Amino acid sequence: MAQIITPAFPRTRLRRLKQSESLRCMVRETALTPSDFIWPVFVQAGKNDVSDVPSMPGVQRHTVDRLPALARDAADLGIPAICIFPYTDPALKTAGCEEAWNPDNLSNQAIRAIKDAVPDIAVMTDIALDPYNINGHDGIVRDGVIVNDETVDALVRMGQAQAAAGADILGPSDMMDGRIGALRDMLEAEGYSNVSILSYAAKYASAFYGPFRDAVGAAGALVGDKKTYQMDPANSDEALRLVQRDLQEGADMVMVKPGMAYLDICRRVKDAFGAPTFAYQVSGEYAMLQAAAANGWLDGEAVMMESLIAFKRAGCDGILTYFAPTAARLLQ
Repeated sequence: MAQIITPAFPRTRLRRLKQSESLRCMVRETALTPSDFIWPVFVQAGKNDVSDVPSMPGVQRHTVDRLPALARDAADLGIPAICIFPYTDPALKTAGCEEAWNPDNLSNQAIRAIKDAVPDIAVMTDIALDPYNINGHDGIVRDGVIVNDETVDALVRMGQAQAAAGADILGPSDMMDGRIGALRDMLEAEGYSNVSILSYAAKYASAFYGPFRDAVGAAGALVGDKKTYQMDPANSDEALRLVQRDLQEGADMVMVKPGMAYLDICRRVKDAFGAPTFAYQVSGEYAMLQAAAANGWLDGEAVMMESLIAFKRAGCDGILTYFAPTAARLLQ
């Protein structure tokens, strides 16, 4: 680290460079642009329909036919990627999660619709079984236990279907051991060597996920909790071990989730590995800022932008955020 030399007052007046927006802009250490965003989008069955997510003000579920227009808007705003999350009909949820690798499930329909309409925008997927699991878990449940290896086999089938549909980035969010290596081996063997993996490498068993589970219809289905496979919020060193493992197994990029309460983890990961590092500003973080703004307790636009710049300052190369279109318009 460079030695910091600060002459004594009044030779140094640190306020000098704060006197105008021009000066502040010249010395600003961190920049935020629309290219830093991945926009999470929820997809539902039906045609030309949209439904609000009550616990996430301003967020909606869209039918597949509406996604091309959303993708064009995102591309016009300079947002480089969209991440797809399905709201699955409860009648399609099973203990074996077979709908997860159905070539015509909502996620795979959405991938094809977006890539056909806006081929230059990157489409990221979610790889976890909770939207398809009658038990609401990210893995297959046997006798009350979330089984690891059988789940990994299912995730590989899910990833293969998504790659075949045209996904650019696979996002394994399940936190099973060994799933990154298994997915990378499948991609290489099946001719999808250019498909990237953005691993949810340090995903915590957090209370900030509640609104998301409403959005994908997993809240009511969840039996128990996810503490046997997601990280303990008290742990930090473990995150580095998980990130190192996923990079060694073939992840191209890594993610910390949630984001705002785990900025220290973002910084540690970036400093330790220098790999492309992302954070997810999750549903609970989004919802609490929106609720405070709606009540007039906070300036909504100001705290949105401040929260996003915090991720960049902590070392993140990009952010998954529901604020992406709103923030991109302001930045433009």
